[in-house]
Amino acid sequence: MAGAVLRGDEDLLTGRWVGLVVLVGVMSGCGNGDSLERFDGPTMGSRYSIQYVRHTSTPGPKAVQSEVENILAEVDRQFSTYRSDSDTERFNALPAGRCQVMPGPVLELIRVGEQLSSQSDGAFDLTVEPLLNLWGFGPQSREEKVPTADALALTRQRVGYGHLRIDGDRLCKDAPVEVDFNSLAAGYAVDRIASRLEALGIDSYLAEATGELKAAGHKPDGSAWHVALEEPRDDQQVAERIIAVDGYGVSTSGDYRNYFQQNGQRYSHTFDARTGAPVLHTLASVTVIHPSALMADGLSTLLLILGPERGWDYAETHDIGAFFVIRADTGFVTRTNQAFERLAGEKTK
Repeated sequence: MAGAVLRGDEDLLTGRWVGLVVLVGVMSGCGNGDSLERFDGPTMGSRYSIQYVRHTSTPGPKAVQSEVENILAEVDRQFSTYRSDSDTERFNALPAGRCQVMPGPVLELIRVGEQLSSQSDGAFDLTVEPLLNLWGFGPQSREEKVPTADALALTRQRVGYGHLRIDGDRLCKDAPVEVDFNSLAAGYAVDRIASRLEALGIDSYLAEATGELKAAGHKPDGSAWHVALEEPRDDQQVAERIIAVDGYGVSTSGDYRNYFQQNGQRYSHTFDARTGAPVLHTLASVTVIHPSALMADGLSTLLLILGPERGWDYAETHDIGAFFVIRADTGFVTRTNQAFERLAGEKTK
């Protein structure tokens, strides 16, 4: 007899668990003509926010916001799995044996995904969207439930990064696979925004989109940009640690708010592509600090998939700054490596 299905809280459009809380500064000057500007808005089914220090020679917030939203609109047109006219969804609709000309950024992220897949022995995979839909987590999902063995076996034939091939400016598939860039696109967008801000002469900023962020420089009073790492609880926001960020991207991946329970077993939206099923380990969330927000985004997902032991070994081997939150009988325990401590600022609980 089927058990009751319980559902955790999540962002209904993106399914992303956001474990980073930007600590907003006060809009004030510093006596030297500098001021702290801030604006935000909707993006990718969630929100974005920008804080930057405005000098007398840098543009005002309306002009900067226009630049930022042009980038976000372009990213949405290229990577969205919720609009049928995006480059990604047009490719996903193709049958096996077909190719499609793709923008350079899409091919760039395909290459990043291939790298992460190869380094994780196939655990990380950009083609898991059919599995997400089958289990009830994807954009075309109907019901959250454990699939039958036959349905899972059939769906797994449509999963595997090895079915993708880049041919010049075209992306090709030899099986009816579908790509999903949710583990990379937001970090990529943040990197694009950061580059544009710097091109506009803005050297101190904190740019965040759907929970991925990058910060550089300092606020007008000389203090650092601070980010709170949120404890994975669905009843309230609790800062597990506050870090200062300067020149790095930060990403948290977690499974705590996007899951269901059936017959006493908890199933999250974090999938190991090799098994076709959600991971069942005790790692609740991972925060990664990296010079690239794109790589922080992808690596936090990869480490979460690998789990508390294999993920930790991977981070140590590749010198990745990582902050682990692990479920225990008494609640949560945290673990950080030396690479994280080198890059993170002050430690606060």
